Amino acid sequence: QVQPVESGGGLVQAGGSLRLSCAASGSIFSINDMGWYCQGPGKQRELVATISRGGSTNYADYVKGRFTIARDNAKNTVYLQMNSLKPEDTAVYYCNAVPAYGLKWGKGTLVTVSS
Repeated sequence: QVQPVESGGGLVQAGGSLRLSCAASGSIFSINDMGWYCQGPGKQRELVATISRGGSTNYADYVKGRFTIARDNAKNTVYLQMNSLKPEDTAVYYCNAVPAYGLKWGKGTLVTVSS
């Protein structure tokens, strides 16, 4: 099984924006809903945004109106546009299928938001 490869993280000031990208294996991408997860310092990994194969989206309440998830089915790629970033958004961000039971995780991409 090929691990997802996340990119696009970095250091940004509060109020700034970042766009994350994730390349996933076709075998997983083509048959599953996909999501972005985050794991903040000392916290468990949690789901922040989901997109179905058909493009329907769902978001955790604390990112609604600020984050937008999208997918390019031709490229097996998922994106997360992050706007109006807050220091509490600081975390490692991962992408994977939803649910991700038994699937390998990538290394994630670190997002650090300074105040």
